[in-house]
This record gives sequence, structure tokens and C-alpha cells, in this order.
Amino acid sequence: MSRNNAGLSAELIVTEALRIIDGLGLRNLTMRRLGDALKVEAMAIYHHFPLGKEQLFGAIVEYISDPTRAASPDGAESAEETEEEAQDPGPDERPWDQRLRDWAHDYRAALLRHSGALPLMIHRRPDTVAALRATELHYAAFTEAGLPPQAVPGAAAALDSYVIGAVVHQVRDEGLPSREPAVIDGRFPTVASLRDVETDHDRVFAEGLDALLTGLTARR
Repeated sequence: MSRNNAGLSAELIVTEALRIIDGLGLRNLTMRRLGDALKVEAMAIYHHFPLGKEQLFGAIVEYISDPTRAASPDGAESAEETEEEAQDPGPDERPWDQRLRDWAHDYRAALLRHSGALPLMIHRRPDTVAALRATELHYAAFTEAGLPPQAVPGAAAALDSYVIGAVVHQVRDEGLPSREPAVIDGRFPTVASLRDVETDHDRVFAEGLDALLTGLTARR
């Protein structure tokens, strides 16, 4: 193999694994294929992920949960800078609602970019550093908005659910049709009347986000 194992890093393994998932799908990610893409023996990957694929999956989830890295094509190259910013982020002067909007749009972009990894996001508890950083942002923003403490976790969960749900809906909408799609006929009159209306997913997401944040903070 041409690449020295000493140059291998967990970050590089994760980003290469995501390239495989993005191009071939989650089921086609194997340690052998990943090793070939990295130009190393598959066993070299186990030096960074000794528990195997499940540990790698956890690292992928953490990577995507940090949308400033996962939404960018140059995420691997900027990882060191991002980590430094995460350790010392400094005060955030943006209004509470802008912080939440920016996070939501960045997270949506990360999930859409790596939609093949969505099943991994669903079945793993959000207890990584990146996920807790997002939770801290949510809790602080909703507290600043004036929500009582007992309402903050629910508001944060609603926001997270909205972003993930919107991504799932868009991915399904843009995906392959079923083998035997139902005929839209008189049984579904409203669906039939609106079937030619095109959906602008960006606009729908932004408008829905505004409505959600307004509704969540209306009774503060």
C-alpha cells in the first residue's frame, strides 16, 4: 500500500467513509472497501477504531452532528481549526433566534449532504460532544427567549425533530418511486388537484422554521 499508516487519522477515516456512503450507500461501506479508498490495509483502520464498524458509525454520527464540519466539502481540511474554535468559541453576539436559525440551516445542509447516513442518526443516542454542544446552544437560546425552564427541553426537541423530519421528507420526495406506485385518481381529489404544484424545499423549510420558532416562544 502506498500510504504510510502513520499519516492515517480518525478524521480522515470518517470523511472517506462518508464519501463511500454518499456515493454507494451505507450498506456498501465495508472495512476492506474503506481501506482500499485510503490506500491502507483494512487492519490499519482498527488502530483508530478497535471496536470496528460500530465505533466508526458512532464517529460518523458525531461528525455529522457538528454541521459546520459535515456540511462543508472541505470539512477534513478545516477540522483542526474547527476543533480550536469548539474549545474556545468565545461569546456569541447573535440574537437567540438567529443562532437557532443558523444552526438549523447548517444542520439541514449536513444531513442532506450525507443523507445516506441518516439511519445512523436515528438509532444512536445524542450524547456526543458535538450533540451536547448543539443542545447547549438550543437551551441557552430558548432560555434567552424567555421560555421557563420546564419548556426549554421540549422546545429544543421540537426544533431538532423539525430539521430531521424536513430532511427525511425531502430525501423521500427526491428518491426513487416505489415499484408499483398508486394511481392518483378520484379517491384522492385534493392530492390530484395539487399534484402539479412544485415544492421549493428551501423556502418551505425556512418558512416552517420561522413558524416553529414563533409558535414555541409565543407563550413565554
